[in-house]
Amino acid sequence: MSIDRRSGCPINLSLEVFGDRWSLIILRDMIFGGRRHFREMLNGSIEGIASNILADRLKRLMELGMLTKADDPSHKQKAIYSLTEMAITLVPILAHLGAWGRVWLPVSDELSIRAELLEKGGQPMWDKFMDELRHEHLGMPLDTMSGPSVHATLQAAYEAVVASKALAASPAA
Repeated sequence: MSIDRRSGCPINLSLEVFGDRWSLIILRDMIFGGRRHFREMLNGSIEGIASNILADRLKRLMELGMLTKADDPSHKQKAIYSLTEMAITLVPILAHLGAWGRVWLPVSDELSIRAELLEKGGQPMWDKFMDELRHEHLGMPLDTMSGPSVHATLQAAYEAVVASKALAASPAA
């Protein structure tokens, strides 16, 4: 793959990878949402990505070495996408982006709870989460872990905020 680069500046090169509207959203959905099939990514993204854009970005992320694609052993006509080590190491960057967004932007409680927990958990939580992703996507062995997985912790917190908001919005009995 030959990609023209504007310069060798690491910030420029990173923006050339992530500077479009969708690449980080796709990686976010794979990392935090566990989405690995095209249809899951298409229907599960709250931002509403179009199928042609999703197909294009998945292809580009594979060309850049961020994702791999394989036949899904559970279904002949499905492919399963996996994160590479290059993508997995984005967890701290996404945690920092989420922390920044929580401070400066009008975030919703349910969509910012994961960022809050990742910020509070810091590097130890990020390392544990990256190990979980390596196990799931790269097949690496998982050290004996204490407590629930990071993914389960983040998902439970999200669900608790959603339930709390639904309860607060329901009419009193």
